[in-house]
Amino acid sequence: MVNKVVHFEVLGRDGKRTQEFYSRLFGWNVDASNPMEYGIIGASDAGIGGGAAASQDQPMVTFYVEVPNLEDALRRAGELGGRTVMEPADVPGGPRLAQFADPDGNVIGLTQAAG
Repeated sequence: MVNKVVHFEVLGRDGKRTQEFYSRLFGWNVDASNPMEYGIIGASDAGIGGGAAASQDQPMVTFYVEVPNLEDALRRAGELGGRTVMEPADVPGGPRLAQFADPDGNVIGLTQAAG
């Protein structure tokens, strides 16, 4: 796969409840011991890493696709009928992210490849 999915995210109205639900349902080890209480779900040989937390708006599920350049990917999404939802932004101590909505309104996350 050229542009692989590298992270997933499940956001609910109550972060702790969302974390507990997925931990119990799938046996995921959710570590929310950070200032943002963002539940980190580590990658394994069988899958990608992800997270569970409280939503700032409506509950949603997002997956992130690693691309060489966020701006280019957003531009291309727009050309194909999508629209930018979140401009490129640096996560403190983390990756550079952006989001777009596809023509049906599904929000997809982007992360910029390191280097």
